[in-house]
Amino acid sequence: MAEQRLTISRKTTADLRDLVHSDPGILGGVLVFVGTRVLLKTLYDYLETGDSLDEFLDDFPAVTREQAVVALELGRALIEAHAVAIE
Repeated sequence: MAEQRLTISRKTTADLRDLVHSDPGILGGVLVFVGTRVLLKTLYDYLETGDSLDEFLDDFPAVTREQAVVALELGRALIEAHAVAIE
């Protein structure tokens, strides 16, 4: 199987398997941060409701700042890669 890599800002390469994973035995297979039972969606939910990244990290200490920042950068990179110009 080919490695899933995506180049993101600051010339960082993130291996998705080091960031998030899905396992049917963990919370029914939803995406969680590696080494935790914290849903990736929870990070986005916090930010969507106006909570800060620091509040999220305080509430979920098993998630590292690096994991959270890379997840946000990956999300941005994916959106930018699939964006289409509005004419």
